[in-house]
Amino acid sequence: MSNARSAVRRTLSVVAAAALIGTLAACSSGDDGGSAGSGSASDLDAALEKGGELTYWSWTPSAEAQVAAFEEAYPNVDVELVNAGTNTEEYTKLQNAIKAGSGAPDVVQIEYYAIPQFALSESLVDLSAYGLGDLEDQFSASTWGAVNVDGKLVGLPQDSGPMALFYNASVFDQYGIAVPTTWDEYVQAAKDLNAADPTKFITADTGDAGFTTSMIWQAGGRPFGIDGTDITVDLADEGTQKWTGVWNELVEGKLLSTTPGWTDEWYQGLGDGSIATLVTGAWMPGVLESSVPDAAGDWRVAPMPTYDGTPVTAENGGGGQSVTTQSENPALAAAFLRWLNSDPASIEVFLASGGFPATTADLENPDFVNLESEYFGGQKINEVLTQASKDVSTGWSYLPYQVYANSIFGDTVGQSYANNADLNDGLAAWQDQLVQYGNDQGFTVGE
Repeated sequence: MSNARSAVRRTLSVVAAAALIGTLAACSSGDDGGSAGSGSASDLDAALEKGGELTYWSWTPSAEAQVAAFEEAYPNVDVELVNAGTNTEEYTKLQNAIKAGSGAPDVVQIEYYAIPQFALSESLVDLSAYGLGDLEDQFSASTWGAVNVDGKLVGLPQDSGPMALFYNASVFDQYGIAVPTTWDEYVQAAKDLNAADPTKFITADTGDAGFTTSMIWQAGGRPFGIDGTDITVDLADEGTQKWTGVWNELVEGKLLSTTPGWTDEWYQGLGDGSIATLVTGAWMPGVLESSVPDAAGDWRVAPMPTYDGTPVTAENGGGGQSVTTQSENPALAAAFLRWLNSDPASIEVFLASGGFPATTADLENPDFVNLESEYFGGQKINEVLTQASKDVSTGWSYLPYQVYANSIFGDTVGQSYANNADLNDGLAAWQDQLVQYGNDQGFTVGE
């Protein structure tokens, strides 16, 4: 999950992505792998009573403590926790196990953007067979939508990443810059800041697929249409052009720091004020607190700027867990997953590790909402972040080969960033490759 515990949104190499996708289209209309989980809600309680062994792949820091708490509550169950690598490494290992027909875990952590790929290959159990569809009201609408693919509940959400504006208040105060509420104001703030001090930039962006798709999402763009294996790709839709109309001013005007994200230099920039804002997910506070401790007291959180004053945001990062169809005990695996992402004891451990919840009870809990953050100067940052979760725009879809799509972003849209050129040209090149690749893989892709 791209969150406070694993914030770096790495992407697969083209070779790894090809291995990940290779069997998806072929599997999508064959055996009904999703039927491995045929049972009922009562089966979950019975499975917990009977006990057994499970394997759980996760890279989150909270996983070890969560597993320990679960085993204490259900001593008949033994959960083997395996860190199979952070996102990209894990996905490659998971796809290799799927292709081999063995070696996949019972329960696996998957980010929202990657879930459609594994769901399409019928590699994930439909959890509605165990009554887990009844949990819908316990989760935010955007995260629940992310784990429902092609009419199947293929996972449960763990965390979320509603976007907000993180800004260095000390820098803003020093240069008399008001907190922007619209994107036009944000661009003007970028110009004013850089004019006052050419060593300072409103933000750093060298081209990131996850950030770009989230920004298009917030702008109202819906470039990916999915209907089974029929796909449309339109990276010139109205919302996309609304975003590029703003961001091109920063790219072409050389108003963005070219410091690559998640590097030592990037953290240094966040600490010394040369990178003044971040537009990112609600998991960011934990990253700042752990990786930029010297800037404690300087940072604040504000709503994400908008185009017309209407509050709207998007998700950036986050994920959940799924039960694989290779599980020999899918009822027990589903019971563990139910506990992991809906039991208060598990959620408490998760929140203590710095995670941002997907569960509505926690998003509405006054103790969480009103918590004063010492790092953010005593600000009740969760007031902003929980409201952002309510303002996430609906109707977004990722490609069923989004991992591959992200892997070629740097060679297409990334070139526009590198050359301070029109982002629309880079998006057009990205679209051409996505259409060709999808058709080569057996999808029917139109524009």
